[in-house]
Amino acid sequence: MANTWNSGLYDQAHSFVWKLAADLLPMLDAKQGEHILDLGCGTGHLTAEIARTGAHVIGIDSSAEMIEQARSTYPDIDFRIGDARSFTLDEAVDAVFSNAALHWVKPPQDAVRSIAAALKPGGRFVAEFGGKGNTRKLMAATFEVLRQHGIERQIPWYFPSIAEYGSILEQCGIELRQASLFDRLTALEEGDGAIPAWFDMFGGRIFAGIPEELRTSIYREITERLRGSLQKDGQWFVDYRRIRISAVKE
Repeated sequence: MANTWNSGLYDQAHSFVWKLAADLLPMLDAKQGEHILDLGCGTGHLTAEIARTGAHVIGIDSSAEMIEQARSTYPDIDFRIGDARSFTLDEAVDAVFSNAALHWVKPPQDAVRSIAAALKPGGRFVAEFGGKGNTRKLMAATFEVLRQHGIERQIPWYFPSIAEYGSILEQCGIELRQASLFDRLTALEEGDGAIPAWFDMFGGRIFAGIPEELRTSIYREITERLRGSLQKDGQWFVDYRRIRISAVKE
């Protein structure tokens, strides 16, 4: 789950990550006095929304940069640095919430086991993250261009189907109650810098070790390949697909 994050840029140019998931909060249905974990909390904006219900919230993220920003913005909330695969809590919680984080975590079974251990019996698990087919067009163009430069890379994320993830939940003692897999074509900043900016924020693992000059050239080539499919009327998009789940610990 480790990645190099620019928390300021994340909030400014990529705030869609948390804003588009605001309608996930009603599925969580947080109540006053409940103890809730926000796993992969980022800069803490959704954590703060949960706290406004009167719930006691802990935010955990593997990025020290993200946690520093979250603590600065919301000093009254308990934010901690932790790994989704191995975190522990002093006491079990009523619910675990996670947005746009679990596709960074491999192997996924480790995260689900940690989530199960953190939940009380009957506790809720509500999450959204990248699902099967996420960024298919973007990644196809990216790997085609990289191969032309003699560079082989693999998708660094985990994008499961509903059946695949439901099986992992079941193996860890969590019952899947609701699930959906859906397209979410997501607008980026305008201009031809949109795709490079997306890669600079989210694609560090793909371009690790590639010299800056070559990377810049590859970004331009990818942008041109995608112009006909992910640009409309001058606006750039990313072809996201999300998996959204609601589950209960047995």
